[in-house]
Amino acid sequence: MHWVFDNNISFKKRALQLFKKQSIECETYKEYIQFLGVKSENITEIEDIPFLPISFFKNRQIKNKSKKFDLVFESSGTTGNQTSKHYIVDKKFYEYSYEKGFENFYGDISKYRILALLPSYLEQKNSSLVYMFDKLISKSCYEQSGFFLNNFNELSNVLKEDKPTILIGVSYALLDLIDYSSFKLSNTIIMETGGMKGRRKEMIKSELHKILSKGFGVSKIHSEYGMTELLSQAYSKGDGIFVTQDWMKILLRDPYDPLKIINTQNKTGAINIIDLANVNSCAFIATDDLGKIYDDQKFEIIGRIDQADMRGCNLLYDDN
Repeated sequence: MHWVFDNNISFKKRALQLFKKQSIECETYKEYIQFLGVKSENITEIEDIPFLPISFFKNRQIKNKSKKFDLVFESSGTTGNQTSKHYIVDKKFYEYSYEKGFENFYGDISKYRILALLPSYLEQKNSSLVYMFDKLISKSCYEQSGFFLNNFNELSNVLKEDKPTILIGVSYALLDLIDYSSFKLSNTIIMETGGMKGRRKEMIKSELHKILSKGFGVSKIHSEYGMTELLSQAYSKGDGIFVTQDWMKILLRDPYDPLKIINTQNKTGAINIIDLANVNSCAFIATDDLGKIYDDQKFEIIGRIDQADMRGCNLLYDDN
C-alpha cells in the first residue's frame, strides 16, 4: 500500500507531502503555482494549497513529467465539446482506490451480482467508469453480472430474480428501463451516476430519485460521485448526501474568488477536491460543481457553476 492511503499518517501530513512533490513533478501544476506567485515551501495548511482548475485536463497532460503513462481515461462530454483526459502513469493506484473504496461502503464485491447499464459510457472509448466496473464485475461470483446496452428485456428478467444485486446506471438509461418495465425489488441497490448526457431533459436529483424509487420499488437511490479527473469515488446511500473515502477531502471555495476557501458549513460554494489517489497527476482539483459540506466526509452536490460567472479559473489555459 502506498503511503498516501495509510491512515496511520494524518491526512494533513499526507496531503502536504504530496503537494510538495507535485509542485515539482507535475509541470502544469508547477506553472500554475508559479503564476499565482505561491511558494510551495510556505504552504503549511491544506486550505492554503492552490487547486488546479479542472479545465486544464482538457488540453494539458496533467502528470508526473518524468514518467510514461500506462493508459488514458477520457470524459464522455457532449457533442462538440472538448473532452478531458487523465493520463494514468500507474493503473494500480486506480485499481486499489476503486476496489478499496467500493468495499468500504458495500463490503465484499464477490457477494453481489453487478449489473452495469452504462450505454453512453460503453459507446465512448477510454471510460474510467467502464474500466472500473469491468474489473468489479470480474470479481462477482454471479455469472449474470455484466454490462447491458439496450437489451432491456434481458436485464428486466435478470433483475426480477431475487439475488443480492447492485445495478449501476447512467440516469437517462435507468429512466428508460423503468419506462420499459416496472419493478418491485427487495434485494437490489439502484445506483445512479452522471446526468442525462443530452438524451433527456435534466432534472434535480430529488425529482430523479423520487421517480427511480417508484419505478424500481425501492426506498432509496444510491449515487456514485466520480469523474475522469479523479481516481477515487464518493458514494451516497440515499438523500443525495455523499461520503468520501479516507484519502479524499472536500473543501468549498468562493465561486467568484477561486483562491478563497469557505470554512462555514451548510453554505453553498464551489467544490475543491483533494484525491490522494492522484499520486502521479494532480491531487488538488477545483471542480465546476457547486455543493455544501456537512462534516469532514459528507457533502452534497447542488448544481454546476455557470461558466459565465467563472473568475480567474482560466489562467494558463491555452493550446500549448
